[in-house]
Amino acid sequence: MSVNNEREELIHRINETQRALARLFAQQHQSPLFTSNLTLRQLKVIMLLSINGSASGQDLAHDLGVGLGTVTGIVDRLVAHGLVSRHEDPHDRRVRRVELTPAGTDLIEEINNAGVEHYRRLMAHLDTETLRALDQVTRTIRDVADNLNQTTR
Repeated sequence: MSVNNEREELIHRINETQRALARLFAQQHQSPLFTSNLTLRQLKVIMLLSINGSASGQDLAHDLGVGLGTVTGIVDRLVAHGLVSRHEDPHDRRVRRVELTPAGTDLIEEINNAGVEHYRRLMAHLDTETLRALDQVTRTIRDVADNLNQTTR
């Protein structure tokens, strides 16, 4: 087997293992991601707001690849759920900004923490040597991701 074929096979196996773990976690535990009754676009909006702090309707339309009218409907439903609020942009009164409410922030925290708790429970069963190796590998992956992110800016 050539080096390129071996690399592709390893990448494939790692991806399949990650997918299998995700399916296993989803089956075993009800994540707030699945129990929130939000649409995928609504989840994307609250995730974007959790990353960016706030956004204008134009920003959200651009990030979602939809029209402003679509974003207005999505945000209206999120406001009705109590997950986001709208307010005037302090620098431009013509612009309305959207941001997470405390309930929206709590939902994002629950989603993030659910995944972390499942993973933490799994890692608690690994020996110290395996944890050291996993730590090194995940740090290396993070470094590569950071470097790729810097080169794409």
